[in-house]
Amino acid sequence: MERNPVLVLYVLTSLLLLAFSHCHQHHRPLSIVGEDGSDATQLQTYIVHVQEPPNNAKFNVEDLQEWHKTFLPNTTLDSGEPRFIRSYSHAISGFAAHLTRQELASMREKEGFVLAHPSYRNFLFTTYSPDFLALKEWEGLWSESSHGEGIIIGVIDTGILPTHPSFGEEGMPEPPLKWRGRCGLPPPAACNKKLIGAIAFRGKRNPSPIDKGGHGTRTASIAAGNFVHGANVLGNARGIASGMAPRAHLAMYRAYYNNYGTDDDLLAAIEQAITDGVDVLSMSIGQEPKPLHETSVAKGSFAAIKKSIFPCCAAGNYGPSPSVLSNDAPWCLTVGATTTDRRIRATVKLGNGMEMEGESAYQPETFDSKQMLPLVFPGEGGSPAALNCQRDSLQKSQVMGKIVLCETDEYENLERSETVKAAGGAAMILMNRILDGDTTNADSHSIPASHVGHADGQKILSYIHTTPNPTATIIFKGTQFGIRPTPAVAAFSSRGPSLNNGGILKPDVVAPGVNILVASTKEISPSLTDNPNPAFEFAIGTSMATPHVSGIAAMIKKLHTGWSPAAIKSAIMTTAYARDRHGEAVKDQARGGNASWFAIGAGQVNPKKASDPGLVYDLQWEDYIPYLCGLGYIDDQVTAVVNEKVDCSQVESIASEELNYPSIAISLDAGGSKKINRTVTNVGQENSRYELRIEEPVGVTVRANPETLEFSGLQQKRSFSVKLSAKSGVSRKGEVSEGSLTWVSGCYSVRSPISVSFT
Repeated sequence: MERNPVLVLYVLTSLLLLAFSHCHQHHRPLSIVGEDGSDATQLQTYIVHVQEPPNNAKFNVEDLQEWHKTFLPNTTLDSGEPRFIRSYSHAISGFAAHLTRQELASMREKEGFVLAHPSYRNFLFTTYSPDFLALKEWEGLWSESSHGEGIIIGVIDTGILPTHPSFGEEGMPEPPLKWRGRCGLPPPAACNKKLIGAIAFRGKRNPSPIDKGGHGTRTASIAAGNFVHGANVLGNARGIASGMAPRAHLAMYRAYYNNYGTDDDLLAAIEQAITDGVDVLSMSIGQEPKPLHETSVAKGSFAAIKKSIFPCCAAGNYGPSPSVLSNDAPWCLTVGATTTDRRIRATVKLGNGMEMEGESAYQPETFDSKQMLPLVFPGEGGSPAALNCQRDSLQKSQVMGKIVLCETDEYENLERSETVKAAGGAAMILMNRILDGDTTNADSHSIPASHVGHADGQKILSYIHTTPNPTATIIFKGTQFGIRPTPAVAAFSSRGPSLNNGGILKPDVVAPGVNILVASTKEISPSLTDNPNPAFEFAIGTSMATPHVSGIAAMIKKLHTGWSPAAIKSAIMTTAYARDRHGEAVKDQARGGNASWFAIGAGQVNPKKASDPGLVYDLQWEDYIPYLCGLGYIDDQVTAVVNEKVDCSQVESIASEELNYPSIAISLDAGGSKKINRTVTNVGQENSRYELRIEEPVGVTVRANPETLEFSGLQQKRSFSVKLSAKSGVSRKGEVSEGSLTWVSGCYSVRSPISVSFT
């Protein structure tokens, strides 16, 4: 994440300090956030928020840095290295520096100090996706939006491989005149009309934005990769690859290295993206759940929406455990992951004739599927490492020439096949642990393999336990379509409820994030099979789901240049599919049953409908201040988020359910009721009439007033109230009940999910 010169704050004389003191809040500054048990004299990198002095527009970047340095005890560490790292003026008002907790305690007393927290560690979490989402249809969003032409998507990630044809400039227009970014690629690499900017941040160093790990290259290709003919992974999923918005421009901001990054680099990247003039921020990144005032994605995204930049964020890959999700701020569009109906089939056939469907991208023609091979499970009575086929955990005498059964864990699946291959195994069956449910990967293994779900893995185990000499083979069937049910929520996709945003329903939507064909930084060639050039691979995660929605948002922004980020979010949410392609409830691959609203939010994205939603639930950035004050945050915490001085005592606070959000999530006690208000804006037909349809959550009575909304012009607003009451009778304490509220008019259906938690 990068930054650019920007005008900000600086103090030149004691008179300015005196003037600044009059701006200071009456509330006591927030205490320093320290790490539990950490030494108060230990040096750490901190993000420090400070208020802006009066007339800050008169000061340049150098003045800003000098002003920030006045908060420091000195400018040089004992080692001789600089203490100061960088200033921020757009993403936040403040700076990053090396400090101890003792030094921060002294800093608290300085006028203008707001709050500080450690620079937390952050981490990272197609030929078919455009077809699956119906972008290519004659009246689809591609044709209507000119493929997102002229829109700039800023991607914050691990960098980019600029030479990949997904980032070629064929058919691309010149960048828009508003673009102010630069190209930091080392020669001979260069930017072009597709990749118009690339820059990297890593403390005080000057790293290259060229991607080494591949994550940024993957996400960028999904968001706005150009058309590439003949894309495939080892001959599978062959077709024309492209991103969601193939004519949109890309700007890469590298802030992650070896899958990790820090808050100070992340804020620098957001700062630079805002300065450069991007339209959409795609962030397939996250950290452990934290309060909003300590989350750099939340604070940086808030700065983005103030500039009408749309932030799109990954929910995280912590599923199926509840309430462990990233990026839950209501101004971010938070995206979970689902499957498509495509599978790269590798069928496991057991000696008793039973067959289980799995996946693998490596499907060698030389493997004799008619020959039944001995089947072994080294994890049976062995070490935990052998259970998961970790490196050097298998004995050649046990697996040589056999099919080896391994169980998933947090390590890379490709490492397991390498382990089996090194020990002389003939093939591998990878079965999911219970947490991984039925979500399978089409990996480019180094030996014949099949990845099966947990339920099928248990069937294989049962066969091994009841058969004296178990055998198996793998039958490779290539690319298959029409798999049911689809979409289904991936087991790994993070779920709500959020514990930090006051109960607002998250994720907001779900999008394809399983076995997505993406641009690769590596050659995919496990054997002597034809080595595809250029390289593509299959990728999995909410990191892959997020750029799908970023690209969709770019095309909506192209069509509706005046829409706010909240309006675009509302359009995407209220038009999402709540049911699967066959009219059934969306399934959850973690547990096998129906997915809850805490897994899918409003549902699966529907690009065509999102471009013309009829009504939107709009918000301006100022509307979030009463919400933040209502969360119980003190003035300094709210100030740190919104980068404006806030006095909550002068603000009419609201409960989280009162935020004009496209979904409804409340808590009710026995016999209790709540009344909430919503306002919609007409963006559909000038003369229109909407009627209300309610699907009541079990145990809840829902009444709305009025039940009809009439409009005589565009941009007209209409308000309504909704009263939700717990029905008397059986106690539902601890349960969650779900329903929906939909405004219907002709071809428009504006749906809001309802989630009621009984307390």
